[in-house]
Amino acid sequence: MNAALQKAITTLITSMADDALILGHRNSEWTGLGPIMEEDIAFSSMAQDKIGHAWALYRILQEHLGGEDPDQFAFMRAAKDFTCCHLAELPIGGYDFSLMRHFLFDHAEAVRYESLQQCSFEPLQQLSKKVKGELKYHTLHADAWLLQLCRGGEESRQRMQAALDRCFPLAAGIFEPGPQDALLADAGIYPGEQALYDKWLNTIYPLLVNASLNLPDPAEVAPQYGGRYGNHTPHLQALLQEMGEVFRLDPTAGW
Repeated sequence: MNAALQKAITTLITSMADDALILGHRNSEWTGLGPIMEEDIAFSSMAQDKIGHAWALYRILQEHLGGEDPDQFAFMRAAKDFTCCHLAELPIGGYDFSLMRHFLFDHAEAVRYESLQQCSFEPLQQLSKKVKGELKYHTLHADAWLLQLCRGGEESRQRMQAALDRCFPLAAGIFEPGPQDALLADAGIYPGEQALYDKWLNTIYPLLVNASLNLPDPAEVAPQYGGRYGNHTPHLQALLQEMGEVFRLDPTAGW
């Protein structure tokens, strides 16, 4: 593997891992706060899955691409060194926002990992097969609750429409293009961000129609980019301080 391709794969995996780590911690904040006990359990379980996915990706960086120890890499970087999308880092807000974020993000993740089933970089291909079942559960959960809330009365549907309108530009930012996309596509790593974005739109559109929600016109929406290049909202720094508080007490400790 040449240096340019190795760097491109490292960048891709880091962004995937950072998304999963940060959103996993955000989802964990619903523990004890869900509208019903079932949702406390569901969001906690999905948070664990996402943090597990992040750890597995950081391990690939360490073992195959010369990366750092996963814990050091996760907890000791500055906010500017993270490459998560803006959607992942925002506070949980109301349940309507978190549920819509869950729906949009997890379908994006499912599309991305599905594309990695044919990845020429074997560690990513193997991981995609391992997490397939978990992602299926995540999207089924999101789809079921989207329908339930949108069919729970006009006020509920309107709130979910407002959440979609707010989240869609942020979710489009998941697919922020990069200069390495063509190189990764040519190497058979994945098809590139634009191809994944198009497939994601085709996936979520019928689900939103079934829920009586209107997808904002992608041609008229400006995706909220910047996260892949270290430009973040102020919310990320506050989350990182809380997330790494215990680890930073003694980064060399064995737990």
